[in-house]
Amino acid sequence: MTKINRKQDALDYHSQGRPGKIQVIPTKPTNSQRDLALAYSPGVAEPCLKIADNTEDVYKYTAKGNLVAVISNGTAVLGLGNIGPEAGKPVMEGKGLLFKIFADIDVFDLELDTTNVDDFVKIVKALEPTFGGVNLEDIKAPECFEIERRLKEEMTIPVMHDDQHGTAIISAAALLNACELQKKKMDKIKIVVNGAGAAAISCSRLYVSLGARKENIVMCDRSGVIRDTRENLDAIKAEFATSRKLDTLAEAMKDSDVFIGLSSANCVTEDMLKSMAKNPIVFAMANPDPEIAYELALNSRKDIIMATGRSDYPNQVNNVLGFPYIFRGALDVRATAINEPMKIAAVRAIAELAKKPVPEAVNMAYNERNIKFGKDYIIPKPMDLRLMTNVSAAVAKAAIESGVARKVIKDWDAYAEELKHRLGGDDAIMRAITNKAKSDPKRVVFAEADNYKILKAAQIVKDENIAIPILLGNKEVIKKIIEDNALELEGVTIIDPFEEQQRMAKYANSLYEKRQRRGVTLIEATKFLRDRNYFGASMVEFGEADAMISGLTKNYVSTIKPALQVIGTEEGVNRVAGMYMMMTKKGPVFFGDTTVNVDPTAEELVDLTLLLERSVSKFNIQPRVALLSYSNFGSNEGIVPEKVRKAVKILHEKYPQIMVDGEMQGNFAINNEMLKDNFPFSRLVGGPANTLVFPNLESGNIAYKLLQELGEAEAVGPILLGLKKPVHIVQLGSSVREIVNMVTIAVLDVQAKEQEANPKKGLLKRISKK
Repeated sequence: MTKINRKQDALDYHSQGRPGKIQVIPTKPTNSQRDLALAYSPGVAEPCLKIADNTEDVYKYTAKGNLVAVISNGTAVLGLGNIGPEAGKPVMEGKGLLFKIFADIDVFDLELDTTNVDDFVKIVKALEPTFGGVNLEDIKAPECFEIERRLKEEMTIPVMHDDQHGTAIISAAALLNACELQKKKMDKIKIVVNGAGAAAISCSRLYVSLGARKENIVMCDRSGVIRDTRENLDAIKAEFATSRKLDTLAEAMKDSDVFIGLSSANCVTEDMLKSMAKNPIVFAMANPDPEIAYELALNSRKDIIMATGRSDYPNQVNNVLGFPYIFRGALDVRATAINEPMKIAAVRAIAELAKKPVPEAVNMAYNERNIKFGKDYIIPKPMDLRLMTNVSAAVAKAAIESGVARKVIKDWDAYAEELKHRLGGDDAIMRAITNKAKSDPKRVVFAEADNYKILKAAQIVKDENIAIPILLGNKEVIKKIIEDNALELEGVTIIDPFEEQQRMAKYANSLYEKRQRRGVTLIEATKFLRDRNYFGASMVEFGEADAMISGLTKNYVSTIKPALQVIGTEEGVNRVAGMYMMMTKKGPVFFGDTTVNVDPTAEELVDLTLLLERSVSKFNIQPRVALLSYSNFGSNEGIVPEKVRKAVKILHEKYPQIMVDGEMQGNFAINNEMLKDNFPFSRLVGGPANTLVFPNLESGNIAYKLLQELGEAEAVGPILLGLKKPVHIVQLGSSVREIVNMVTIAVLDVQAKEQEANPKKGLLKRISKK
């Protein structure tokens, strides 16, 4: 689980720049007077008249069909309780953000200042013309049940209270798979549910829909077991009141098969767990701390299957596996409701997905060789992009079959392709890379630790478990910056090279041996080691750190030179290169060389292409490489197109397995329709290039900086390619976020090099842990 214990970080995240986390972005051109006349008056009258004639045309001419309202009154916010609508707004914005990044659904969040059920229902119902669906959020029980019931009855668009049904759907999918693995049948299992709020009631109802017997469910609240003899029992809890003579949670747990925790931390003891039946299933979903600690549970019972709400343990019950895709499917068929068949379809789709072979991209994201169905994998990972296609399609089909769809999908293959293209890849790849880094963090030495940005980045990567930072510099200066800025870097190693005379001598001797025939004396080598870039690179060379980050306050050449002299290039690599990963709305595009080689020859362009192609492959992306010029396949003559043409010829002859072509202009490389229409013979016809090789440093550097500023693409890099061990150089003046991104890339680089050196290492590590 991501550790967020820096209050100011959270406040800064929400307040800096444009306040909040979401904005409205036009989807049509607005550059000319004609555009504005079409967008508003007088052009807007035409779609208005069409909709007036046929209300269903609102889906054709407006954003209604992809717009969900996230609505709350702030009476049951996260673990914060009844904090009011304004205080709950950041949560609702966050929910909108998840809808967008996981399912490309637009959201308006609406916070209502009312706790009256009638008023709440009246307001939401009146908003129906605006939205394609309604996601109710953070409304306290028992009002939430009545609000959802009435809205579902009175509205003709899908309505779902995710606090109830989200956890129910994901935990139900996990329960089906856990029962299969533990050889238990749904109609036989004895279930204990600890907690009697909205989620607990909804979970229990859904389990019954899937075959569990109501008489086999025992529900507990703060007062103990909910029995039918209890006085003043409300109608909601009465639904799951038991006639069995049980009073306490401990009594209920004895001989039970399943424990469902939707309550509070550490309320389940080791003895309770031991009293359960053979092969127990325990879903301890209290957040942030489960009802029983994960390690304690596994130590108590070797035959257990355990799930929690946390991302740092296997089997995370995470609502994001469900609600984006349930609404996606419902919107795409213009469903009038989210009904029981649609929820069950989502359950079964999620459960079935966990049994299918896991794509390499998912394995990579979690730093695993082969994730497969079993006790530690009973539900899919949130990074699995197949959730979009599998769950959305299953929900859409169920809506059609159950008669609540107003639009019928006939070509399901085309629908699957549409879903795949909705998300693009701008953020997905960084989320996957970050997840992979966190699965096996490495030691990263920061050569410029006497800088606030570096220390802030070090704190973040430490908190996020992305890397283990090592700080180089004057200890007193570093500690003063930490104290002045209230940073929390307790336990992080700080090294002052001037206090490390023995180490410095060892490093200097090594550098002297490597460079003595290149004019470097021992005295000069010793002098070089006073530079923290040389010292940090030497730490990496001697295995005392895994990677180095530098460059924030020095120019590129003065940072790369120590790395080349101390560490050197990989075996078989003739030169190093710099690559940027540009995070565009159409997905990541890799630019090279943007930082090192000024005017490469044709042969050097071949070397650079091979470096880039291999590096892009490590991101689990199939490289489609275009060598760029101002000419298209011989349309112009000149020194630049001729050398690019020669490089492509060498690549085609010597490396036919690489998907590469050129020389071509940048627009043809990216616009595949244009390429196909004009140059159908090109090897890149079939999809846009994702790896661009520039003919010289000037063009590459200009291109990435223009795209970064004008195209609003995030530049991750420069990623240094070709060194024997990872050293990565950030740009002068990089932001903290950019530094964190580079640390993440550095950790990924270390993991890849370790895997290449010892392919069995990852597997052996997992075996040793077990």
